[in-house]
Amino acid sequence: MQTIIDSILSFQGTFFTLLTFVIIYYAVKALVDRQAKGKSDWGIIRSMIFFSIFMIGGIAVILALPMSNDMRSQITSLMGIVISAVLALSSATFIGNGLAGIMLRTINSFKPGDFIQVEGHFGRITERGLFHTEIQTENRDLTTLPNMFLTMNPVKVTRPSGTFISGICSLGYDVNRNKIEKALLDAAERAGLKDAFVRIMELGDFSVVYKVTGMVEEIKTVLSAQSRLNAMLLDALHDADIEIVSPSFMNQRQVGEAIFIPKKAEKHEEVVRDKSDNPESKIFDKAEEAESIEKRKDSLADIEKKIKTLNEELKAATEEPVQTDLKKRIEKWTTVRDKMVEKIDTKIEEINTKK
Repeated sequence: MQTIIDSILSFQGTFFTLLTFVIIYYAVKALVDRQAKGKSDWGIIRSMIFFSIFMIGGIAVILALPMSNDMRSQITSLMGIVISAVLALSSATFIGNGLAGIMLRTINSFKPGDFIQVEGHFGRITERGLFHTEIQTENRDLTTLPNMFLTMNPVKVTRPSGTFISGICSLGYDVNRNKIEKALLDAAERAGLKDAFVRIMELGDFSVVYKVTGMVEEIKTVLSAQSRLNAMLLDALHDADIEIVSPSFMNQRQVGEAIFIPKKAEKHEEVVRDKSDNPESKIFDKAEEAESIEKRKDSLADIEKKIKTLNEELKAATEEPVQTDLKKRIEKWTTVRDKMVEKIDTKIEEINTKK
């Protein structure tokens, strides 16, 4: 019996160490979960904090086990070697992406919902993390880009105020330039583009390359706008009796005076497009939701500033009616803030569930 009691007492330090770290874990968990409300970026930070707690706690529990000093020294040396090897192998990429994420946040050149293009990758941002950035491509797929990749390559960001798109066609020398430019400008106007202009890009051996450019003010429909511009180019050039065929084909054809322009469609054959129904809303659905969350976060930050200002005014107030009014306003804005945080958390959870 005495032997059993002595064995239990020898593990007393180990039990106390384990209990201490269990208490620390739940205390930190409660604090981190409260701070993470409405902040999707806290996911990776939360994981890192808990991993550190588990690692330190595990080491402490092992060292608290009843063992000889020589055995403890050997175990400590082995653990030091293993941890050093792991950090040496993984820290370059891990820390590099973390620092790149901090740099991107500092520069703040793009945010969720923005269109970006980098090294052949094009899409709308759905998530900005500490170590990666996720974009939704025009195929509705999700692509994860390491933050180091974004800092080491030029990133083109589409401005929210509008962007210019272009349509290119090559036509023969036998067609009058003024006639072509008028038709191209007409196509840009039909496509709903603003501030359109035409450039002659190249004088080739058999053809002239024309480029019409105009601004799309609603960037969320940029893919549809590009397709619509190409469609209007076809219609405008054909309406102007301009053939859109290879100049080499025109020079070699053996079919007399035939003109290769399609007949105009009948009224019942025309495709009616609903401008309110654009494919981008389906292609970039997650990016739309991410942009909505980002806007709510901006509103939440404004509310936080408002509450802070009211609290400062409350401290400076000396009259009872003024204090009462300020307390009511603070309570009102606090309720609004809590509801908005709840909505943001719910939206983030919905997005993560859709993955």
